[in-house]
Amino acid sequence: MSIEKLAIFGGSPVKTMPFGTGKRFGEEEAKEVLEALEQNTLFYHFGSKVKQFLADFNAIYNLQYSVATSSGTAAIHVALGAAGITVGDEVITSPVTDQGTLIGILYQNAIPVFADLDPHTYNMDPISIESRIAGRTKAILVVHLAGNPADMDRIMDIARRYKLKVIEDCAQSYLTAYKGRYVGTFGDYGCFSTNDFKHISTGDGGIVTVNSGEQADYYTTHAFADKNYHRFGGMVSRDISSLAPNYRMTELQGAVGIAQLKKLHWICGQRERYGETITAGIQGLPGIAAPKITEGGKSTYWFYLMLIKEEELTCTRDAFSQALEKEGIPNAPGYIAEAVYMNRLFQHRTAYSGSHFPFDITGITYSEGLCPVAEEILRTSIYLNISEFYTEQDISEMIAGIRKVALYYQNI
Repeated sequence: MSIEKLAIFGGSPVKTMPFGTGKRFGEEEAKEVLEALEQNTLFYHFGSKVKQFLADFNAIYNLQYSVATSSGTAAIHVALGAAGITVGDEVITSPVTDQGTLIGILYQNAIPVFADLDPHTYNMDPISIESRIAGRTKAILVVHLAGNPADMDRIMDIARRYKLKVIEDCAQSYLTAYKGRYVGTFGDYGCFSTNDFKHISTGDGGIVTVNSGEQADYYTTHAFADKNYHRFGGMVSRDISSLAPNYRMTELQGAVGIAQLKKLHWICGQRERYGETITAGIQGLPGIAAPKITEGGKSTYWFYLMLIKEEELTCTRDAFSQALEKEGIPNAPGYIAEAVYMNRLFQHRTAYSGSHFPFDITGITYSEGLCPVAEEILRTSIYLNISEFYTEQDISEMIAGIRKVALYYQNI
């Protein structure tokens, strides 16, 4: 079998044409925004756009209640606040995520505790979750990474046995299915992001699902996103009993969201199809491990993360990444540089300048090796972008580029 010379060594690159692009926003969004402006108010409580956005979202997810927020980060903070997470509580979450998952925990003066990951799905390992439960544990904050659902049956079983709240971070996982249901509907709360780097965008924004279906829980969640003011019917109560932030969504964001939701099924369908095509195309290659979709689940591939098995190749992960880039396939070594607990905030235990609070409540420290599987995933993975606007040719060339580099560097 002849091995093609890699572009990095002077060969011809696999991909020479630009990737497909498209317009995310158009006349539909402009129409909704103009209608919002014509209301002569952009405040969610007086206008109709945020209400309609949530009604449309609830219809897709078969929900009764959800609350709009100013960001996905805000959505998670709101869910934590509504769940009663408070000073000194411990919240178990993933070490491979965005800082937005963690900010709300720390603003509630609670303490993040990190569970290790499944080496194949890159989601939180239920065995590790259970091993991290202690007397202060009050919640599990589940991250559905890159559109792949976590193992919610096992996680919910753990939560029920230990009487823990479950909050789902679905920022990267719109219309991600697990055993016939969408993620975000299993736990007590589901949190979504509508910033510009998600399946749909309102610039910034977020949604919290209130999955109990209880009106009292909805009122609590709604109020926590709005300074603990209660705005229901024609009345506004400002008699607050505890601290809450102002995370309100504006009518402009809601207006854009209405139009964006109409495209959501197409967006997620394209991404699912393209992700599955890549997996099929690289199956059996030396040195490559495709992401495994959780049993009973379907992924909507916010991005594609594959692992490089260096023992089967004559190159490192970084060298593979560089060679793939020269073939015309943009990529990045790893998803984030290191597990989040290696950030200075956790290493120095300085959520607040000049203080070790709330970490000093328990004296917790975060050391390298805390989550070895997660650290190995980040050390050996390659991140590939997927877009609903890519063409079939783009996906075929991505596969061809990966195959070319893997076969060149195979250890024979």
